[in-house]
Amino acid sequence: MAYVHSPLILGPEFKSLPPRSWGLTLTDFLATSPTLDEFQTPLLTVDRGALAHNELTMAAWLTQRGLWISPHGKTTMAPQLWQRLLDAGALGITLATAWQVQLARSVGIARIILANELVDPVAVRWLVSELVDPEFSFSCWVDSVEAVRAMESAVAGASVARPIDVIVELGGVGGRTGARSVADGLKVASAVRDSRLLRLVGVGGYEGSLGHDRSAVSLVAVADYLDSLVKLVDAIDWRGETPIVTAGGSAYFELVAEQFAPLTARATVVIRSGAYQVHDDGFYDAISPFAAGAPFRSAMHGWARVVSRPEPGLAVLDAGKRDLPYDEGMPRPQLIRGAGPLSGTVEKLNDQHAYLRTADDVPVGSVVRLGLSHPCTAFDKWKLIPMIDDANASNPAVVDLVRTWF
Repeated sequence: MAYVHSPLILGPEFKSLPPRSWGLTLTDFLATSPTLDEFQTPLLTVDRGALAHNELTMAAWLTQRGLWISPHGKTTMAPQLWQRLLDAGALGITLATAWQVQLARSVGIARIILANELVDPVAVRWLVSELVDPEFSFSCWVDSVEAVRAMESAVAGASVARPIDVIVELGGVGGRTGARSVADGLKVASAVRDSRLLRLVGVGGYEGSLGHDRSAVSLVAVADYLDSLVKLVDAIDWRGETPIVTAGGSAYFELVAEQFAPLTARATVVIRSGAYQVHDDGFYDAISPFAAGAPFRSAMHGWARVVSRPEPGLAVLDAGKRDLPYDEGMPRPQLIRGAGPLSGTVEKLNDQHAYLRTADDVPVGSVVRLGLSHPCTAFDKWKLIPMIDDANASNPAVVDLVRTWF
């Protein structure tokens, strides 16, 4: 039986919402046509136009190359945004943990890749019960013979409607999970073939852990790794079936497309980029292959109020580490709402404050818009995120509230 989520009632547990929204359902509040000026600071918003631009840009790029995408849902953990990706043509949703898969199933996601090993016996047994649904398509990583045995042990004696589809994961030295050589990958594939509880459906991995920039060293490391993935695909006897071949985070997906191009005639090539939908003004803006030409647009912004000008050149804002991402770069001042561009640098963050060094006139009480870096560590700080119609408007309309699940 599918889990039924209760209607969402707004309240003070949702950070920075207007007090007038408390006690209303989300639908009833949106019916009052709220605007950004009504919301308190600090705040994170997503821009509807930028989301649509990014979704359509990626969809067109994939179609031209005969590729599929199963975007990584952990970036936002927001089913509303997942559905936009599916509506734009995504094959399914990728997730990172068994709990995330369970959440996705509770909201009706029918096609899921778990880009991780699944050896928790409680989670494996739950999955087996879920596979009774013939409409549910699921696959997960397996990177060792030990992992194969652990999955088999978890369901020993249980009634299994159908085998669990698994993808042999190939890793790289110094990377994350994954068999460390083509030879090791073949051993894993053989163990899966010998299992009555698992079914081999493909080969995959993640190149993003082997590079963190667009230097020659990083690009060569990624290219060599992708070449190994192709070799593993070629070394496996697929017995007439069409395998899934999957890689591609949000940083090097064009390299994946180039090196996997010869496979598209005999495999279903799936990339798993997740950050492109939201993009950013920092890390991904610098490393994405779409940083020039037909660029993605950052759909997320931080909004913070100046609470103090304690000394010349310093403005203290009411947003900090609990509100904004900072692991891949500090927030970047962009504009003063209703007053024009803003220059300067956020030099550090406390839990609830940001230190903005600027020569501009930024009065106490003014609201500044901040460009942000790394959506994966932005959304987890907010339970509800206003979706606005235009981040450049003087007082944007709030057209939706995006619920996250972390």
